[in-house]
Amino acid sequence: MLIRTALIAGAFALTSVWAAMPAHAQSVGKAPPGGAYKKVSELVKLPDFLPGLGTLYVDPKTLPAGPFLAYDHDGRLVSTVYMIPVEDMQAQKKFEALKSPGGAVDHVDMYFNAGHPGVEKPHYHVVLWHVAKADEARVAK
Repeated sequence: MLIRTALIAGAFALTSVWAAMPAHAQSVGKAPPGGAYKKVSELVKLPDFLPGLGTLYVDPKTLPAGPFLAYDHDGRLVSTVYMIPVEDMQAQKKFEALKSPGGAVDHVDMYFNAGHPGVEKPHYHVVLWHVAKADEARVAK
């Protein structure tokens, strides 16, 4: 009886956490995400899969910053990426309430990019990883 009660309480807690997540976060776990997200490679001249990032989707209205949703070869969400223009950082522009559509963030990386199709200006990639550091290899190649 005690085990059954614990299992029911655990299931209720998980259901409550899932229900508390925004509906959008619940729909982005597998590619392709729903809503206004479009595959980046269909919007600009980039490969379907970018080593180190994965397959990217973005709502075109949010360009250039994003969020971009990044998926591994199996279509599992691994990270949310923001591409923040250097000029916006130099202008000390505020970036508040950045969303993490994929839910919980394990760790964050930030690195410079000189520009590429879709975000031509120099910018920083701010990567909110939804997987452990060891699992980043799922998008390495």
